[in-house]
Amino acid sequence: MDQVPGTPFGVVYLDVPPVTSGLAVGALVAGIASILVALLVICFGVAFATNGGAWASGAFAVLGVLAGVAAIVAGLLARRQIRRPAPPPAVLFTGRGLAVAGISCGAAGALLSLLGLGLALLISLA
Repeated sequence: MDQVPGTPFGVVYLDVPPVTSGLAVGALVAGIASILVALLVICFGVAFATNGGAWASGAFAVLGVLAGVAAIVAGLLARRQIRRPAPPPAVLFTGRGLAVAGISCGAAGALLSLLGLGLALLISLA
């Protein structure tokens, strides 16, 4: 309890429980989606190499890279939101591990999408 200067009154701050950051959860979901789309890129590129699979894997590769970049950006924003100091009545955010996992899954998904596209193009040209 903090006393208000010049008065007999005081201010009480209620405890606000920590909240998991929505950006961190979104980063993890987008990162996992990026990895799943990267698996689609590889499957279409390898399974349908002679029937235009490179075109399909190229379309999915764009989606995988965009989801990966979105996961990285959301994860970085979530880490910044979690690190920010908050005065007592403000909400304290948690979920640093979720944010880091979203960043790493997003980077892996984007990289796998690009590698899958390269593999599909290599198979279709050979």
